Amino acid sequence: MAKKEHISETPATLWLRRNGIVFSEHPYDYEEHGGTTVSAQKLGVDEHHVVKTLVMQDEAAKPLIVLMHGDCKVSTKNLARQIGCKSVEPCKPEVANRHSGFLIGGTSPFGTRKVMPVYVEQSILALDHIYINGGRRGYLIGIAPNILVEKLSATAVNCALAE
Repeated sequence: MAKKEHISETPATLWLRRNGIVFSEHPYDYEEHGGTTVSAQKLGVDEHHVVKTLVMQDEAAKPLIVLMHGDCKVSTKNLARQIGCKSVEPCKPEVANRHSGFLIGGTSPFGTRKVMPVYVEQSILALDHIYINGGRRGYLIGIAPNILVEKLSATAVNCALAE
């Protein structure tokens, strides 16, 4: 019988377990700047089902999280309009790390250092299953997308741009 690879806990997995959320673990060999294209290929899943966690900020530098399909970009203009802000832009990596507690490439929306509003691309919620970062580079978790709304109070938005 194959031995299951042991994966140490992250703030994200601790949070998920504390909240009674069932998830599957999907480790892979992380590649710097590989993004969701590489993780989807290595795991043999559709990149559209891999969800990236982006830490952004509004014009007042208030942080927020945007969850987007791996094969799409965020229209910051559409997002700002929908959430009632003048502008939205990505945080610098060191700022994102300070807000989330996670390194870029390993950012999870679960168990963040600061509580931030979470926005999810509406079409993600229509998927049966998604793969999202588990709090470490090279580590995705599989969950049902409704958990994003039920446990993170994520607000659905429509701001995807095809890459």
